Amino acid sequence: MPECQNCGSFVSRDYVRVFAPEGFTDARVCPNCEDAIREGAEVRDARARRVSSSP
Repeated sequence: MPECQNCGSFVSRDYVRVFAPEGFTDARVCPNCEDAIREGAEVRDARARRVSSSP
């Protein structure tokens, strides 16, 4: 099962296919990671905490 390399959460194979670099079997960061974001080929700390838009 694919998982987030940052927090260990489950991610789908489709998520990995779309958001991970070619050849990776796990995602580097997932939507549950509020402290990190993808930036190009790197993962960096978020500059500000992300806020959910759901009510």
